[in-house]
Amino acid sequence: MNHNSLRLPSRRRPAVLGVVLGAVCALTAAAPGSAAPADRPHRPPPSPAHVLPPAHALPPAHAPTQAALDRIVEQGTPGVIAQVRDGHRVWHGRAGVRDLTTGQPRDSGEKFRIASLTKTFTSVVLLKLEAEGRLSLDDSVEKWLPGLVRGKGYRPKAITVRHLLNHTSGIFDYNMDEGFRAKYAGDEFDKNRYTRWKPARLVDIALAHPPNFQPEQGSRPGAPGKWDYSDTNYILAGMIIERATGDTYKKAVDRLVIHPLGLRGTSVPGHSPKLPRPHATHYSTLFEDPPHAKVRDVTEFSPTVAFAAGQLISTTADVNTFMAELLGGRLLQPAQQRALLAAVPVDGDKGHGGPEDVYGLGIRHFKLKEGCWAWGHGGMIPGSASRTVASADGRHVLTMNRNGDWGEQKGEDAVVEAEFCGS
Repeated sequence: MNHNSLRLPSRRRPAVLGVVLGAVCALTAAAPGSAAPADRPHRPPPSPAHVLPPAHALPPAHAPTQAALDRIVEQGTPGVIAQVRDGHRVWHGRAGVRDLTTGQPRDSGEKFRIASLTKTFTSVVLLKLEAEGRLSLDDSVEKWLPGLVRGKGYRPKAITVRHLLNHTSGIFDYNMDEGFRAKYAGDEFDKNRYTRWKPARLVDIALAHPPNFQPEQGSRPGAPGKWDYSDTNYILAGMIIERATGDTYKKAVDRLVIHPLGLRGTSVPGHSPKLPRPHATHYSTLFEDPPHAKVRDVTEFSPTVAFAAGQLISTTADVNTFMAELLGGRLLQPAQQRALLAAVPVDGDKGHGGPEDVYGLGIRHFKLKEGCWAWGHGGMIPGSASRTVASADGRHVLTMNRNGDWGEQKGEDAVVEAEFCGS
């Protein structure tokens, strides 16, 4: 549920299942370190003072960015944090609260569920495995997962690892299955929040639906075609990682990304529903619409619902490090870097971006405004909405997180535009 599982379309996102789970949420006991669960009508949080100086006292380059963060909270999100790196300079922005009961302000060092930002990590792991000679992007799904992808209209020998990573496989998104989404909507969330999902079961839910199109009909670099964002692609990608390494997805991410980059605040939770401290309380309206929607504490739930499509936990600083190293060309070999950025035109985007955006392997090239572009990804999972955006050379990076999954994407867009498209 992020631009991923249990998710809402990113242009208007009430709590979603997409990894959201892209997002799923429910009322339950608070996570360790958080206050009692929230169960109240949807309304803006109390207006706590930010612990930052007023915008006119900020460095001029970031005053518009802080103002855009303030507006997100004014529009009803409990709290938001951001970190910007520009060369050797680092700036932190924040507004609102980490907990609606205590009014404690958000803190830049908090850990949060990064939802579909996980996809970029998953893609990098597969690209590194290709560089090690373990697999090829042109290998078929059938080669690595024989007999798994089946059903009317599916041709697994024609679907490659590359098709999975750039969403041109045509495989149905399990998060779009109405029965699955219903398990995480409203009061149903509490009944299912600790359910452990096996990746193959999530794939089966998707395969009960026909493919959206055949992979040969998909977009190619410079050649528009069919394209559909599907979390199922990245569930399969995670399963291929485990088959190619003979070990868990968690160990592969640790070995190939987390440990080499020293990402101390980043973790693959596996089966654990807990969110490591320090963290904000994650709030969701669970598909219910304002003004009558309840705001629920969804800090704890089983991340197996998102697996390799959206389960990672991280910090703004760690995601910025990852993006800076990736786009700076220091994480992948040249051949894999070229593959990462060989982006295809998007189509039928479920609201994840603009019509001129293109998508590489787990990373998107966003058109922010006329003449202003950046690389990155978005993600939403119950209670957490995140965005990471970087310049083409990785020197200028912003990562932000909201601890509420309702509201429109325009607020996040405004933050990114203020930081990257100003004079």
